Amino acid sequence: MTTNLEIDENLIKEALELGGHPTKDAVVEEALQEYIQRRKQFKIMELFGTIEYQDEYD
Repeated sequence: MTTNLEIDENLIKEALELGGHPTKDAVVEEALQEYIQRRKQFKIMELFGTIEYQDEYD
């Protein structure tokens, strides 16, 4: 899918250097994957304390 984005060139440059990515597309794709993973983790963390369970269940 082709999408035009305006992204701070300094952010892209730093991400390319830190991640060792071959292309800007690779940087954006990994950033989106990490964003999605982090958001899913936050949703799971929100469940802590809301689910009842039995300590002795094995």
